[in-house]
Amino acid sequence: MRAAKQHRHVMMIGTPGTGKSMLAKAMSQLLPKESLQDVLVYHNPDDSNEPKVRTVPAGKGDQIVEAHQEEVRKRNQMRTFLMWIVLAVVVGYAFLVEGAILLGILAAGIIYFAFRYSNRGSDAMIPKLLINNADRQTAPFEEATGAHAGALLGDVRHDPFQSGGMETPAHERVEAGAIHKSSKGVLFIDEINTLDVRSQQHLMTAIQEGEFGITGQSERSSGAMVHTEPVPCDFIMVAAGNMDAMENMHPALRSRIKGYGYEVYMDDTIDDTPEMRRKFARFVAQEVERDGQLPDFTPDAVREVILEAKRRAGRKDHLTLELRNLGGLVRVAGDIARSKGNEMTEREDVLEAKNRSRSIEQQVADNYIERRKDYQLERSGDEAVGRVNGLAVMGGDSGIMMPVMAEVTPRQGEGGEIYATGKLQEIAQEAVENVSAIIKKYTGESIANKDIHIQFVQSYEGVEGDSASITVATAVISALEDIPIAQDLAMTGSLSVRGDVLPVGGVTHKIEAAAKSGCNRVIIPKANEQDVMIEDEYKDQIEIIPVSHISEVLDIALVGEPEKDSLVDRLKNITGGALEKGSAGAQSGSPSPQ
Repeated sequence: MRAAKQHRHVMMIGTPGTGKSMLAKAMSQLLPKESLQDVLVYHNPDDSNEPKVRTVPAGKGDQIVEAHQEEVRKRNQMRTFLMWIVLAVVVGYAFLVEGAILLGILAAGIIYFAFRYSNRGSDAMIPKLLINNADRQTAPFEEATGAHAGALLGDVRHDPFQSGGMETPAHERVEAGAIHKSSKGVLFIDEINTLDVRSQQHLMTAIQEGEFGITGQSERSSGAMVHTEPVPCDFIMVAAGNMDAMENMHPALRSRIKGYGYEVYMDDTIDDTPEMRRKFARFVAQEVERDGQLPDFTPDAVREVILEAKRRAGRKDHLTLELRNLGGLVRVAGDIARSKGNEMTEREDVLEAKNRSRSIEQQVADNYIERRKDYQLERSGDEAVGRVNGLAVMGGDSGIMMPVMAEVTPRQGEGGEIYATGKLQEIAQEAVENVSAIIKKYTGESIANKDIHIQFVQSYEGVEGDSASITVATAVISALEDIPIAQDLAMTGSLSVRGDVLPVGGVTHKIEAAAKSGCNRVIIPKANEQDVMIEDEYKDQIEIIPVSHISEVLDIALVGEPEKDSLVDRLKNITGGALEKGSAGAQSGSPSPQ
């Protein structure tokens, strides 16, 4: 609102579907329509290739063109009347006086074409209405995403007949660009970095000067010879894109925007408040009305859409702002209700739509997970040494269980090494290295004479992130101490070098994956406790155990009373009684997962 009122340019950076174009349209609604202008292009009698430009208040352009057309029409009527008189005199003289019929017909033809040819120049007297804002109720909004130079900056049409009296006047061939049509309004360009460098440079000039002359954009066209006087382009530019847009954007253009406006990073979530929930309910109603073919949603159906907005946010007490995708869910749910012949869209329709409206990437991930179940490594008994049920996310919101195994062997090299396999990416590899500090601290023994092998089982697509840190630490400590781990348990969580369990992303989908795989319990970071929004069908299937320290993880995961109690007692001595103190202090400064 401030940018619109102060006439400032804006660059919006954020994920797709977060309302960048919607905000740009809203800005155009706030601009005064009283300042709108019509733009006329006139023939220049001194140089036809330099048409003149004139601006008038909105609505006056039509009147001026009509006045010129009326003047030309009257002039043509007079010339036509005069032509018929001359023809009548010449033909009458040839027929009646000279008796030369053929000569009379020839003279009449010559006179007729002479009048018609000389009459062509009168069309040049009529100006072209380049920009017509007469019927606009709001300031213009022009979307120029991916526009070529002519569509963005204006162009001059090619004239194949450039002489012989058949040519089209230059000013008639002038076409306005998006920068001119959006004058006194908003010019919206998404993926601003995709514009070619030349267009970005010209756009810079238009922003700086507030006017830009129109010329032919093709060097081989006759339009390239035409160049109008400067045409007003006093627009507010809203440039949008993802983070990579800033890398490929012309630095001088970005400097113009920053110097005359704002750079804004678009949040993809917003606080979950009663007021915001009412706005989301209004959003559902607007999508139904805008589509025009969907049945209205029941209150329960609207609540389910809002719950899905909360799930997609992935943060506690937040709602997603990726409204385009959420609007897709609304439309699919309405289509399902319509196919059933229902008068209203019910909650069950929304639940069904959640499965049908998944992206292609998500469907591929689900298909991969489903096929993988045919060859999934089964758990061997209720407990196992060095084996932990880890959890991961694929495709954005498909959870999958990924076992992690650890084995300790005598040293084969000069010093003890940690080997990790499973196509680990950089962050995951660093997480494994950090776990070594935990191992050295809590096992109470030197590992210099041992090699530790860690395997992420069936991780064909690789491992990203550090959310398997507590899984790796638990598996290795179990192997070192030869203490079994409960196999009805799954876990996820990052780990600091001091043993604090840090929050991770996708915790809801990971819990659901654990439940689908038959686990009875799942360990998650305490900081993620408020992020859990699992479907109702899984709530009674699995127990969720929030933890804040690796000592708590080991106390829950390890089995075998004598050995386990001895290790836990040793951990208490090392950590200063972390089990009794809990996690409030340890997690108070923990960052939220990104």
